[in-house]
Amino acid sequence: MSPSSSGSVAGGDVLEGWQRGSFTAAGYTRDTYRRGSGPAVIVVHEIPGITPKVTQFANDVVAAGFTVVMPSLVGTPGKDVSGPYLAQSAAKVCISKEFTHWALNQTSPIIGWLRALARSLHLELGGPGVGAIGMCFSGGFALGMMLDDVMVAPVLSQPSLPFAIGKGPRVGDLNLSPDDRQVIAQRASDGCQVLGLRFTGDKLVGTRFASLRELLGDAFIAVELPSSSPKDHSVLTEQRDEASVATVIEFLQSKLQ
Repeated sequence: MSPSSSGSVAGGDVLEGWQRGSFTAAGYTRDTYRRGSGPAVIVVHEIPGITPKVTQFANDVVAAGFTVVMPSLVGTPGKDVSGPYLAQSAAKVCISKEFTHWALNQTSPIIGWLRALARSLHLELGGPGVGAIGMCFSGGFALGMMLDDVMVAPVLSQPSLPFAIGKGPRVGDLNLSPDDRQVIAQRASDGCQVLGLRFTGDKLVGTRFASLRELLGDAFIAVELPSSSPKDHSVLTEQRDEASVATVIEFLQSKLQ
């Protein structure tokens, strides 16, 4: 099903100029926000939701020559970050069946919806394929979207599912089923590169970059930034690193334009 539109967001909002719509597939319906022209890039927000800084980053991707679609998976679009809001959205992620937040070796069900969205956008817009950027709890979603050949520019920023607790296998799990791991490893072997970004002291990422190197080999491009604070986490938004934003945009342009 193609994304439906319900008009532009009201003026004065941080989402001013974005067209609100919805998309239904794989048993889910979610609101979407769309802007721009050119090849499609799906920007999947972090916890707590589509914040002003997530929107700022998405606007930069639009300005670089892309059609950007932001799905709203949790939270209130446009709302700024606060402690209570972070806790509220994290709790929703923890109880939602769309996200495999604790289980190991499983692919989150919401990835089926994201894959369908990517296929629909590629059918509409054409080009060499689609890009996707995940952050935090959604950081690994672009990896799962590689199951489809239309995903040619996957970006993983601080991937954090399943939540890294303790020192067991959870801290390195990539939120993929064994069968999906095989398909993605083959796509990497065939030349599909994956860009990953993190702060080196970010405990939420765990040891996933080591797991990504093992799964993807030379196809994994890692950007690892030295942490200056224990709070360093959101490479592209709350603790935005300008050089990393530029690297993401250059990666998208090299694959999609």
